[in-house]
Amino acid sequence: MVNGTVEPGFEQVRDVFADVLKRQAGGAGAAVAAQLDGRWIVDLWGGPGWSRDSIVMPYSVTKPFAAVCVLLLVDRGVLELDAPMRRYWPEFTVPATVRHVLSHQAGVVALDQLVPTDTFYDWDRMCALLAAQEPSWEPGTAHGESALFYGHLVGELVRRTDGRTLGRFLAEEVCAPHELDFHIGLGSAEQARAIELTGLTSAYRAAALDGKPDLYQRAIGNPPGAQDPAVVNSAAWRVAEIPAVNGHGTARAAAGFYAALPRLLSADLLAEATTAQCSGMDAVFGAQATWGLGFGIYGDDYGMGGLGGNYAGAADGYTFAFLTGHVGDFDRAADLENALRAVLGLGPIPD
Repeated sequence: MVNGTVEPGFEQVRDVFADVLKRQAGGAGAAVAAQLDGRWIVDLWGGPGWSRDSIVMPYSVTKPFAAVCVLLLVDRGVLELDAPMRRYWPEFTVPATVRHVLSHQAGVVALDQLVPTDTFYDWDRMCALLAAQEPSWEPGTAHGESALFYGHLVGELVRRTDGRTLGRFLAEEVCAPHELDFHIGLGSAEQARAIELTGLTSAYRAAALDGKPDLYQRAIGNPPGAQDPAVVNSAAWRVAEIPAVNGHGTARAAAGFYAALPRLLSADLLAEATTAQCSGMDAVFGAQATWGLGFGIYGDDYGMGGLGGNYAGAADGYTFAFLTGHVGDFDRAADLENALRAVLGLGPIPD
């Protein structure tokens, strides 16, 4: 059942969303939201156990939330984009700059030392491992998404220079002022609203490896558990700060985040953050990618997808988010965004 509202004229998006829920029948529900000129033109949710205030983990959709915490400190003069990481984090051995880390060019994407799942829950231990890790390439010579560790790399910059954890900084400086229901490190009230992820079967995980470089499995499998439902649906995972992947929020919050960016960041820094810093084959995922400073760049559009078919971003004057509790492909988000674009008189999103 579809709940929520659409602005008159956008009923087509509701119809497509109803179809999306049918296509993932048996799994958890989903939500979709879009904002245009400061008003919600789409705000829908539905599926088993999903209410208006349900929150869900959209995997890498979290990364831009983490990046913006660093960008705020750049705007305030606390951090410099082209300063070496070790200026702020002296133990960090890789000769990478803050810009390299933000744009996935630092090469710190996989750990050589095998570590257990509970390393995710020990911030200091994880950061010590990352600080000592040899990069997978010389920083600035290639790029590849730091799938599991991006949030620790940027989060430690925040902690070293501001004193707050990234989750607390995000809550106090970004989400609370802009009324965004998005959290990294859940308290008991948020845990009670969290949707369990479904569809993370062994077959799904095996399919996700198909065609990927060897580096991908190393980058997403150590520590183990980031695609294990017993891990990611646990209280221990949700309470921890793993800011590359484990933010939890609503679709309204994800779309609202992109709408808030012009108020969060200076115009010059936002323009730089959403301009290509590197482009070409992603060394981790083995696909073409273009990175800004924390955002994926898609022509004139920018945003971030997350494992399982989640997506949030900004395009052509609107912001859009689709968050799902049932992992699958990105066709659902694309179908919804294309329905939205059709009403707005825009062509389909690029393939």
